[in-house]
Amino acid sequence: MIHHKLRLTAFVKLGAFFQEFCQYANNNANSSKNDISWKEDFLEIVESAKHHNGWFTKENVLLSIESWGNLLTEENLNTWLKNYDLSTNKEKKVALILAGNIPLVGFHDFLTVLITGNKALVRLSSNDKIIFPFIAKYLVFVEPTLKEEIVFTEGKLENFDAVIATGSNNTARYFEHYFSKGPNIIRKNRYSVAVLTGNETKEELKALGDDIFMYYGLGCRSVSKLFVPKGYNFDTFYKSIYENHPIINQNKYANNYDYNKAVYLMSEFKILDNGFLMLKEDTSYGSPIATLFYEEYNSLEELKKTLKTDEEKLQCIVSRNFTKDEITFGKTQKPQLSEYADHIDTVSFLITI
Repeated sequence: MIHHKLRLTAFVKLGAFFQEFCQYANNNANSSKNDISWKEDFLEIVESAKHHNGWFTKENVLLSIESWGNLLTEENLNTWLKNYDLSTNKEKKVALILAGNIPLVGFHDFLTVLITGNKALVRLSSNDKIIFPFIAKYLVFVEPTLKEEIVFTEGKLENFDAVIATGSNNTARYFEHYFSKGPNIIRKNRYSVAVLTGNETKEELKALGDDIFMYYGLGCRSVSKLFVPKGYNFDTFYKSIYENHPIINQNKYANNYDYNKAVYLMSEFKILDNGFLMLKEDTSYGSPIATLFYEEYNSLEELKKTLKTDEEKLQCIVSRNFTKDEITFGKTQKPQLSEYADHIDTVSFLITI
C-alpha cells in the first residue's frame, strides 16, 4: 500500500501547486514564493498554449488548472478512493490515447492510472502536447519514484497491458479493431443536453450559460442541445445568458459564428440569433460552435424514454427534478472525481484486470 500513499501525496502536492500557480498567474501578490521557478516556467507554457491551439486561451487553460487544483486535495482523493481496495491492483502498463478538445481533458485518466499503482504510456493529442509533459515533470520532481511510471510516446503503442482511448466515432472504429484483443475502454462522441420546462429561474438559466460557453462549448460535457416544451419562449433564456456576449471577441469563435450563420442563411434554415449564439431547431445532438440545437417535446415522460434510448450518445443531462442522474445547472464542467466519463468506473476497471 505504501506506494499508493506516495502517489496520492504527489498528486496532493500537485493540487497545491496548481492552486498557488493560479494565484501567481492572476498576479495575486499573496502567492507564496514556493516553487517560483516552476511557476515561471509553467506560466510560459500556459501562455504559449494558444500558439499551438487557438482554443487554448490563457483564461481557459487556467480554468482547467484551477478546477483540478480544487479537486486534488487529500480529503477529495481519499473520499474518492475509500470505496476501492487498491491493494488488489497488479501493476500494469496502461496505454492512454488522450483527446485534445479542451485543456487537460485526459487528466482524469492519467491520474487514475497512476494513483491505482500502474504505469502510464501516454499518447498525447496533437492539440494538447505541451501542458501534460510539464505536469509529469513536476510530479517526478515531488515524487522521483514516478520517473519510470510515466512515458510519453509519439510512435506506435507497444507492450502495454490495457488501453483507455478517447476519440470520435470514426477513430473509435479503428481503436476497437486495433485494441480489441486486450482489456480496453474506448470512448466515442458523446453530447450533453439540457431539459427546460419553462419554470427555470433566471439564476439557473444564467448558470446554464457556463454549461454552454465554458471552453467555447468544445467539451463532451458542454451543452449542445436544449429540449424545450412546445411554444417555448426563448426571450428569458437569451436575456439570462447575455453576460457571455464577450465570447464573440474571440477570433476562432467569431469565425465559426460567421461561417455557420452564412450556411444557415444560404440554406434558408430558420434560426434565432442574439449576435453571439444561434438557436436552430434540429433533431441531432452535436451542434456546431456558436450554435445550440433545440427540439420541442410534448411530454416529459416521452422525452425520458427518448433520452433513455439514446443514453449511449449522452454524457450529461442538465435539468431540475427530471431524472435521477441529472446535473445541476452550471455544473457540467465541474465534475467530481467519481463522475466518470461515459459512466464507466475506470478505477474498478484498472484494479480488476
